Amino acid sequence: MRAGSVALLGLFAAFAAGTLVVSGQQPPQPQGGIGQTPSPLPLTQSVRERGSSVTPAFEGWYYDKDGSVRLLVGYFNRNLKQEFDIPVGPNNHIEPGGPDMGQPTHFGPGRGWGVFSIPLPKDFGDKKLTWTIVANGFTNAITLHTKSDYVVEPLEDAANKNTPPKLRFKESGGETVAGPPKDIAEKYTATAGTPLAITVWASDEGPKINIPEGFGRGRGRGRGGDAARGATGDVAAGRGDAAGRGSRAGGRGDAATPPEFVPPPPLALTWSKYRGPGDVKFDNAKPKLDVDNTPNRPTGSVSGKATVNVTFATPGEYILRLEGNDSTGAGGGGFQCCWTTAHVGVTVK
Repeated sequence: MRAGSVALLGLFAAFAAGTLVVSGQQPPQPQGGIGQTPSPLPLTQSVRERGSSVTPAFEGWYYDKDGSVRLLVGYFNRNLKQEFDIPVGPNNHIEPGGPDMGQPTHFGPGRGWGVFSIPLPKDFGDKKLTWTIVANGFTNAITLHTKSDYVVEPLEDAANKNTPPKLRFKESGGETVAGPPKDIAEKYTATAGTPLAITVWASDEGPKINIPEGFGRGRGRGRGGDAARGATGDVAAGRGDAAGRGSRAGGRGDAATPPEFVPPPPLALTWSKYRGPGDVKFDNAKPKLDVDNTPNRPTGSVSGKATVNVTFATPGEYILRLEGNDSTGAGGGGFQCCWTTAHVGVTVK
């Protein structure tokens, strides 16, 4: 029930955020679906276990801290039990200027929020890019642009000064990642068939204003209150359902609560494959966060570390994606803030 609801929400978001071009399903074709007939009803591409489409999702554009402009892009895989590895080329390309602009080649089920960003030249102006994906015979394309009504603020929520979680791959020193991805945050070397342990240190300050007592039990921005205070309870400690959510924001469980009504924890991590030539397995894609319970922490803040063991089936160059979510949940509860995506490179021998 939850998967279908989330997927449907992602579908509407994908249509709302850009110009979506959909082609009907035909037998697989070698040239990226050329010759397919446009479908008069895009919504007929339903969410199902297998056999449906993958749609690019334009989430908006934003000013980075250095003043440069970037496009924020994700995707929606309508297949609940089918993942795709689609190499850059006829079935996965961004034009003009591509076909490779750093987009994913692996697409997991459901909605991927803020998966990658594209830096734009200063003279981009009114130009447009188009990302096209062909999966299960469906061709979907989305227009990427810088129209004024699509500007977003993924680095700070203007309503409550909330900011994305901060991720580090070294306990001291090293780069701190917050917000949409830009570069490879960390690089590792591994051996095929042998687990690689990756530890990440994560922290989040929580909303800073406009968080009245008991506010925000629902999904969305401005949630602090109970969710922040629950940082030392079962939720932040990673105890709860299989998706890494606690049964209650305050740390008490209630098995009768439907999963779609369970608030996200104050801080959660999710690993996935982004690019690579072979299968990737995580011992726990949503690892438990070992919370730092140091006294006198700032109100609403949470921090800790988590380790994942990842095994690569074949040698080659891989990129992993780590998503860090605060109490606003995946996709910021429908807003563009606040979550963090980090890309990690692994050379597998």
